[in-house]
Amino acid sequence: MSEFLFRFSRDKGAVFGFAVIALFALLAPIGPYFVSQNPYDLGSLDLANAYKPPAWLADGDAAFPLGTDEQGRDMLSGIVYGTRISLFIGLCVTLFSCALGTIVGLWAGCAGGRVDSVLMRIVDVQLSFPAMLVALFIMSAFGRGLWKLIAALTLVGWVMYARTVRGAVLAEKGREYVEAARLIGLPPILLALRHILPNVATPLIVIATVQVGNVILTEATLSYLGVGVPVTEPSLGLLVKNGYDVLFSGIWWVSVLPGSFIMLLVFGINLLGDFLRDELNPRLK
Repeated sequence: MSEFLFRFSRDKGAVFGFAVIALFALLAPIGPYFVSQNPYDLGSLDLANAYKPPAWLADGDAAFPLGTDEQGRDMLSGIVYGTRISLFIGLCVTLFSCALGTIVGLWAGCAGGRVDSVLMRIVDVQLSFPAMLVALFIMSAFGRGLWKLIAALTLVGWVMYARTVRGAVLAEKGREYVEAARLIGLPPILLALRHILPNVATPLIVIATVQVGNVILTEATLSYLGVGVPVTEPSLGLLVKNGYDVLFSGIWWVSVLPGSFIMLLVFGINLLGDFLRDELNPRLK
């Protein structure tokens, strides 16, 4: 562990990525206590404050440091609350997808034979369709909603984990410790959970770290297309969409600022994910 922390401290990209993630993780729970407005409370919005520029520009108002949108919503408040929604979706989808994909991958790899063939053909069929297209179809069929979006993205994302776990299980099945556990009569489910799963966790950690950023981007895209989170609970992607119509009329902050926060968050996640990939994958050393 000390060697891992030493290499981490020497990797400026990983340190920067971790700092960005820590900042956003801290901003999500405590940020609402330091902003001036609850952007979800429509009664607190004043149309007279619509499209005020950021405070550092001419005609800016110190009460709205990052300006306002078309409803008079404080952009800083919207970004803080939107970050909570985007991070919540990213973490929930990654957790659920990882759990579902791990179960399917373990089942396919340990069972083998016809079970393995059927499960992997399902994975192959789903991978043959673009993930965004599948998510769009699901959201269009069932409507908008936070948990509907999480369910849709989970159904899109589990296949990558399933294929990765299945491949790792096949590599571990023939090892001596697995054969020894099988010979002493350990039940298959305990063999999978107690011996195989801990040894295939490394690629899962790497994939999950990167997938949080991918889920946030996918959610932002779906919200931008109008099939993501409801307008009463704006995520960062929905905030970007709200400012698109006026982006080229000089009111750039409504789209650019939340878009910049998305970019910074995903960039930090990817930097940390690259470090974990290099450290946890022995083939890259």
